[in-house]
Amino acid sequence: MASTPVTRDTINPKVLECEYAVRGEIVILAQKLQEDLKNNPKSHPFDEILYCNIGNPQSLGQKPITFFREVLALCDHPALLDKSETHSLFSADSIKRASQILSQIPGQATGAYSHSQGVKGLRDTIAAGIEARDGFPADPNDIFLTDGASPAVHMMMQLLIRSEKDGILCPIPQYPLYSASIALHGGTLVPYYLDEATGWGLEISELKKQLETAKSKGVCVRALVVINPGNPTGQVLAENNQKQIVDFCKKEGLVLLADEVYQENVYVPDKKFYSFKKVARSMGYGEKDITLVSFQSVSKGYYGECGKRGGYMEITGFSPEVREQIYKLASVNLCSNISGQILASLVMSPPEAGDQCYESYSAEKNAILSSLAKRAQQLEHALNSLEGVSCNRAEGAMYLFPRIELPKKAVEAAKAAKTAPDTFYARRLLNATGIVVVPGSGFGQAAGTLHFRCTILPQEDRIPAIISRLTKFHEAFMKEFRD
Repeated sequence: MASTPVTRDTINPKVLECEYAVRGEIVILAQKLQEDLKNNPKSHPFDEILYCNIGNPQSLGQKPITFFREVLALCDHPALLDKSETHSLFSADSIKRASQILSQIPGQATGAYSHSQGVKGLRDTIAAGIEARDGFPADPNDIFLTDGASPAVHMMMQLLIRSEKDGILCPIPQYPLYSASIALHGGTLVPYYLDEATGWGLEISELKKQLETAKSKGVCVRALVVINPGNPTGQVLAENNQKQIVDFCKKEGLVLLADEVYQENVYVPDKKFYSFKKVARSMGYGEKDITLVSFQSVSKGYYGECGKRGGYMEITGFSPEVREQIYKLASVNLCSNISGQILASLVMSPPEAGDQCYESYSAEKNAILSSLAKRAQQLEHALNSLEGVSCNRAEGAMYLFPRIELPKKAVEAAKAAKTAPDTFYARRLLNATGIVVVPGSGFGQAAGTLHFRCTILPQEDRIPAIISRLTKFHEAFMKEFRD
């Protein structure tokens, strides 16, 4: 038999180095268990798999926002606009907005390619939304519409990383999109550690220390990634802290990569989201003072439209010559999908007070966000009540990142099973309860600590059952491995 032309040894080593834990080993096992349950419902001690591994709200029962979906439906099938019954099925606001959007799309067809940066009229709408949010001007020519925020992150890594000597400062714990994209593009991840003891604080002294360490190893640090609100850690940065970060990037000549996809997800009254662009402009820094890329996505917030793959990046502070190259990168992919582009414009320009559907839209939005806040609090409280578990306050985003102290016997059992202790715990949890969480090692964690990431997304009526299953499992696990 002829040998295969492609083997593990002959593929790009950067692909082997790349890891993406939120869909890694534990999730692959969960999918196998799900198949088992489908073929034999009594094959496991639970009747369903609860995917708490990824921020995927609609897969766990969250309903889409009616206004957004009505506009999308009308844009995808414009013939509906000519039918009399449409006016009894769709709100007047949805019909009006769909008509406006279609007039901006080439050929009035969502199946057509658009400009590589996205439909100009939709970028105009997004720029107006950014301006309304921040109180500072936004230019539609600074906006690149993408298939979710992930391709925008990849585009920036492609632009900035020339070799393994180029480094990107990333928070630890971090969302593994960053470690994966840095590995794929052949760069070096320069870690800076968030301080768990201060609610996952971001200390400038830590940034300086890691920057100097990287330089001493011959690494040229190009950019700083900040995720606010945090993923997987759920903290919301204070405005003063953001000002320090902006000053640090300006002083060190770093591109500030601001992951702001959870900007709608803030659950505590003493914290508020401020975009890094707003903070930089309020400090008096303009285009020529700091280079900033802001990422936004329709997958998160209260909208949770993950499958529609919509998002954008706003780029400021790049020279015209570099912007040409960014545009070229965007052009390679022709354009992002039009449904995602439309959703991005709707997210940044939702119904306003006085619009016919404003009250129903606001009721849907507020119900989702208040329920997320309640779920976060319930899960946080439950985790903190478990032996050997401590969990920081869930201020924002969609996750909790509890720390777990495992007995020595459990750590030894993990070693015997040739797996990391947090993975050992997560696998046992899955096999016993059907609950899928991600081991903390998939995000990075301080040496000597163990964590797991759990979403707050299961619907409110499911939370008590999840807490009950988790508590029962944890008590049995600790009893089994008690030193």
